[in-house]
Amino acid sequence: MRNAVPDAPRRAAANTHGIPATAAPGAAYAGTVPLPPLVEPVAALSDAERARTARHASLRGLGETGQRRLAAAHVAVIGAGGLGSPVILALSAAGVGTLTVIDDDVVDASNLQRQVLHRHADVGADKVASAVRAAAGLSPETTVIAVRERLTADNAQRLLAGADIVVDGSDSFATRGLVAAATEALGVPLVWGVLQEFHAQVTVFWSAPPEGVPAVRLSDLHPPDAVGEPPSCAVVGVLGALCLQVGGLMAIETIKLIAGLGEPLLGRVVVIDALSGTQREVPLAAADAAPVTAAPMAAAAPPEIAELTAGEMLAAQEAGATLLDVREPWETESGIVAGSVVIPLGDFLDDPGLLDEHRDDDGPVVVICAHGIRARTAAEVLQTRGIDASILTGGLAQWQRA
Repeated sequence: MRNAVPDAPRRAAANTHGIPATAAPGAAYAGTVPLPPLVEPVAALSDAERARTARHASLRGLGETGQRRLAAAHVAVIGAGGLGSPVILALSAAGVGTLTVIDDDVVDASNLQRQVLHRHADVGADKVASAVRAAAGLSPETTVIAVRERLTADNAQRLLAGADIVVDGSDSFATRGLVAAATEALGVPLVWGVLQEFHAQVTVFWSAPPEGVPAVRLSDLHPPDAVGEPPSCAVVGVLGALCLQVGGLMAIETIKLIAGLGEPLLGRVVVIDALSGTQREVPLAAADAAPVTAAPMAAAAPPEIAELTAGEMLAAQEAGATLLDVREPWETESGIVAGSVVIPLGDFLDDPGLLDEHRDDDGPVVVICAHGIRARTAAEVLQTRGIDASILTGGLAQWQRA
């Protein structure tokens, strides 16, 4: 990576990141807004734990005090699956003192493609048992409280009580809503991530942040009356390696909040597109926040994308709209809508201009994919280019089921 600070390598030969070598330990990076640490540190680390976490002790901004805060922290992790697996591994390796892992499921062979906590020998066993085994192997001083119980509206607050922070690695919006409601009632921060196919989002919600910091809740990102249950990963698939990236980012946010390090993703959503290799940031404010009257926001909210039924799509095509199919070649082998232009999403995101030669200069575009998720990504790009774009609601899968 090129250094963004001119002449930094000449100023400090041992510092390859442009950070002044004389910066005080624990000093915040320029432009960040650190929050106070979540927990008080334990009095001391054992000799064995100090040796095991030595690389943290020399990390500016964390150090031994930050490590002692990690040892004092209690983190509740919802789910020991695709996201929970890397979170549990990373937080136990980091030296978090107590992990409560909540999951009522057992390991299936199909989990092993992405749920790196588990092994072939674990198939049929409780997922929380893998968490206990893995954490003990990485960090003998981390206590894992294994809860083989389904989180419900009746037990959510009881299961999460006592945790300093909650990490939601669940796989349904129904459960995410229950977790969010419980953390809001308890006033603890919630590190949140979701992924499907090649796409993911990560952010932090907190209903009772420190004074002067605006509260942000799940309902600000996904209003309850606007959230449906998207297709499961069993239907549309998920890139296993993306689970590691997203879970790692969630673990980092957790560590930052515990230690009071850097700038957490409170009020910001990281949006990841693995196909294009991009990661962008979208601002997030409370839905009932007062309107900003000073300088305008640097990034506008994403435009509304119209969703068309199959009949409306065909009528639009008849009226001159271009149909853009962003599925992969192996998907389109079974057939396409007659007259569609096929450009896989990754190719389109690399060069949106690929569509220009196939459409009228000012004509609308209807984007098609299997379930509508990739189509929405492409439609948002088209709208930022000033093109009237809509999507086939539910994708071709819904049309074929009709």
